[in-house]
Amino acid sequence: MSDESPQEEVEEDLDQLLQFRRDKLEKLRELGVDPFGGKFETTHQPGELRENFEEEKTVRVAGRITALRDMGKSNFVDLSDLDGRIQAFVNKGELGDGAWEIYRQVEIGDWIGIEGETFTTRTGEPSIKAKSVTVISKSLRPMPNKFSGVVDPQIKYRQRYLDLIANERSRDIFRNRCAMVAEIRQFLGDQGFLEVETPMLQDVPGGAAAQPFETRHNALGMDMYLRIAPELYLKRLLVGGFNKVFELNRSFRNEGISRRHNPEFTMLEAYWAFADFEQMADLVEDMICHLAEKFCGGLNIEHQDAEGNVTKTIDLSRPWQRTPYNDLIKGVAGDDWFDLTPEQRVEKCKSELNVEISPEMEDYEVTQQVFEKLVEEKCIDPIFVTHVSKELVPLAKQNADDDSIVDVYELIINGAEISPGYSELNDPDVQRARLEEQAGEEIQKIDEDFLLALEYGMPSAGGIGVGIDRLMMMLTGAESIRDVVLFPQLKRKID
Repeated sequence: MSDESPQEEVEEDLDQLLQFRRDKLEKLRELGVDPFGGKFETTHQPGELRENFEEEKTVRVAGRITALRDMGKSNFVDLSDLDGRIQAFVNKGELGDGAWEIYRQVEIGDWIGIEGETFTTRTGEPSIKAKSVTVISKSLRPMPNKFSGVVDPQIKYRQRYLDLIANERSRDIFRNRCAMVAEIRQFLGDQGFLEVETPMLQDVPGGAAAQPFETRHNALGMDMYLRIAPELYLKRLLVGGFNKVFELNRSFRNEGISRRHNPEFTMLEAYWAFADFEQMADLVEDMICHLAEKFCGGLNIEHQDAEGNVTKTIDLSRPWQRTPYNDLIKGVAGDDWFDLTPEQRVEKCKSELNVEISPEMEDYEVTQQVFEKLVEEKCIDPIFVTHVSKELVPLAKQNADDDSIVDVYELIINGAEISPGYSELNDPDVQRARLEEQAGEEIQKIDEDFLLALEYGMPSAGGIGVGIDRLMMMLTGAESIRDVVLFPQLKRKID
């Protein structure tokens, strides 16, 4: 009986595998082959060749070996890339003794290039008959199990490359994300919007109420911040005459990490001179439905569990519901909610609504807590929540009929805010008063240069923000933001 524990046996097996691959690495060098070779010109990619297959064509294809069926002097090898695979038939007689000896040093996980002629096997499999094999890169570690893939979330997120190698679902999500982001750019460009770039390093972080990341600019001798939003710079461009602008940007907030929050995230912001929040809602509805129809096969988005069972279906059928914030609050907290005193509202949260309230909350924050817990989290299909309290959105225009609310929408889908949209505030005096109220004693946090720009005249405008990561979660069925961010922030691994 062995005295070794199962873990020790696994480690011993791994050590043997690593040594086995190192031995093959050295053998390649003895044969005069660079195991990490240089250029290999291709005519096709594996997935593309399989998709558009024609027989009797000379091709040059490179990819990672993901399957190898050894039949002695003949092998079948699968070469794969992000979009698919193609089978190659490798025969000793075709290669010759020297090239065959080199080929025998490759294994699953290695990158190789194959030149040969296309044919179809007797079983109907599109294939390449290899005339030559080139070693491109030797893999010194074994690949993940092709049946179980990468299931450990720590490995999945820390070593995303292994997740992409092993899990088709992850490959599909990120391929679709890339295509959707490109389509967003195309969609807005077709609507006449110009894509611009604004600073990530800012001396005053503005555009949202959030905790910034701080840094130091040595040459300027000043503290700076990673932006929490690009809004105030994009509005400067409205002042400068850019009437339709957008930015697909990286923003940063030094706050919590959760299923729906990553400290570094992708946001779309767009501004449209002479428009209002209703037109911006139309724009967002058009854009999201366009993405769903092009990439998701329609307006019903199914979310599934790990076993493939449908857990929910999001119905994006138009038109999307638009309902005032106060009406939604009354629907869950009672028609008398806004007639109660602040103290009575707190008491009702505790005694009737089962909504947790902290002592430091302002009255409008109590109402917002009711909204988040009893309305937002329960909204699966799209709803534009309109006309919220002015304290919640200090950069939006007040409603002409009720100065306690602002002309905005918050788009909620699948229990999360996907997009806010405003009729933008362009009165510099009102804007200053709002920002001073928000800043309180920290008056130095007000962006004076932005207020100066407003004094030169900013046109009336509509603006939107779209959380791209959350949008991707909704459209792809991912349940965690980490599943749609290639390299999410994680706590440093301690060995």
